[in-house]
Amino acid sequence: MSLDVDLKDASGELVFSANITHNLNKMADAAGIYKHLWRPDELGITRAGDLVEPITKGLTDMILRPTHYKQFNPENGWGTYEGFIPWIAEYLGACSENPEATISVSR
Repeated sequence: MSLDVDLKDASGELVFSANITHNLNKMADAAGIYKHLWRPDELGITRAGDLVEPITKGLTDMILRPTHYKQFNPENGWGTYEGFIPWIAEYLGACSENPEATISVSR
């Protein structure tokens, strides 16, 4: 299973799309960004720009404390800290570049 995220501009054109394993949800939760990544709708977030600040905060903490977050690497090896950091950074970059884009997640 995976998390699929899409960002679409005002005309409905896809400007970003990515997916990541659900196995990293505990790591995201420890960083305080689980709902921002997996369930932004439950936070009332529909625009990419509204994710920039919380994801930046979570990603920064993850980068500063790798040992802490690596303990959440899934035992089955599907998903790692080393793979999650660049995924989050890429998604954050897309959100920053397309702040008015609408967010669509499929979990």
